[in-house]
Amino acid sequence: MSRRSGTVRQYFSGSLVVTAVGLALGAAMGLEQHGTLSGAARTAFIVGVLAVLEISLSFDNAVVNATILEGMTPLWRRRFLTWGISIAVFGMRLVFPLLVVSAVAWIGPLEALRLAAFHPADYARILTTARVPLGAFGGAFLGTVSLKYFFDAEKQVHWVRALETRLAQLGKIEAVELGVVLLAVWACSRGVPVDERAGFLAAGVFGIVAYIAVDGLGTAMELGEGARHDLHRASAASFLYLEVLDASFSFDGVIGAFALTNNLFVIAIGLGVGAMFVRSLTVLLVDRGTLASYRFLEHGAFYAIGALAALMFAGTIVEVPEVVTGLVGAAFIALSLRSSVRYERAARAA
Repeated sequence: MSRRSGTVRQYFSGSLVVTAVGLALGAAMGLEQHGTLSGAARTAFIVGVLAVLEISLSFDNAVVNATILEGMTPLWRRRFLTWGISIAVFGMRLVFPLLVVSAVAWIGPLEALRLAAFHPADYARILTTARVPLGAFGGAFLGTVSLKYFFDAEKQVHWVRALETRLAQLGKIEAVELGVVLLAVWACSRGVPVDERAGFLAAGVFGIVAYIAVDGLGTAMELGEGARHDLHRASAASFLYLEVLDASFSFDGVIGAFALTNNLFVIAIGLGVGAMFVRSLTVLLVDRGTLASYRFLEHGAFYAIGALAALMFAGTIVEVPEVVTGLVGAAFIALSLRSSVRYERAARAA
C-alpha cells in the first residue's frame, strides 16, 4: 500500500476545525443555559476536557484500528472516516445512551430525549444504573479481542517473551480465549449485587456472542484468490468490526463523562471532538507505516485493551476513576513505544 507524506498538521486539520466548531457550540449552549460569559466559557472548557478524556481512553483503539485499516481498500478507509465518524459521534455518543435509558426506564426514545433535555439529572441517574451490564458487555468483548491476539499459535513477534510465548502455546487449544473470558465473567459476577447478577451474566455472554458474530462475519468474507469483489466484502466486514470495537471503547467514556456534566449534548460534542482526533491519528498511523516502524506498538495496544477490559469488569464492583483507565492504557503504549525504539537502535547497531 502506498504511503502518503502529508504533514502532521494536514492529518489533523479536519480535527482542529471540528474542535473549533465544538468549542463554539459548547460556548453557545453555555451562554443559552446560564446567560453569562463565564457560563459559556465553563461549558466550552468542559467540551475540551471531554475531548481529552476520549483521546486518552481511546489511544490504544487508534493503534488497533490502524492494524485493521491497513488491510482495507481506500474506499472503505474513506468510509471509516465519514460514515464511521457519524456513527461514532451521533450513534454511540448521542443515540446509544438514549436507547440505554429508554430500555432501562421502559420509556420511548423520544421520552428519553425529553428527559435528557429538560431533566438531565434524572437522565444521568438512569444511565449510570446501566453501568453493570455495560461494563460486563464491554469487558467481555474487549477481553476476547485482547486474548485472541495473544492466544495465537502462529504469533512470531513477542514483546514480553516469557509471558507471550506461553500464551501462544495455549493458543493451540481451540477457542481458549472464549473459555477464559467466560470464566472471568462468572468470577466477576460473584462480586456484583445479587439483584444485578443475572443482568451481568447475560450482558457478558452477549459481549462474547457479539465478538463471535463479528469475527465470524470477517471469516466468512475472507479474500478469495485475487478477487477484488471479495476484497471489498472483507473491508466491509472490517468496517463493522471497527464500529463494534469503537462502541465497546466508548462505554467507559460515556458513563464517565457524567462526572463532568449531565448535559447529553455537551457530552456528545466533547466526546465527538475526541473521536475525530482518534480517527485522524489512526489514518496517520496507517499512511506513515508507523506500526511497521515500531515493532511492539501493536502489542502495547492489545495489552492496553486487555487492561481496559479488566478495569471495566472491576468497575462493576468498585469505583474506578477514568483517569486510572486512561493512564494505564497510555502507560502500555509508552512502554511498547520505548521498547520498539530500543529494539530498532539495537538492530541498526548490529
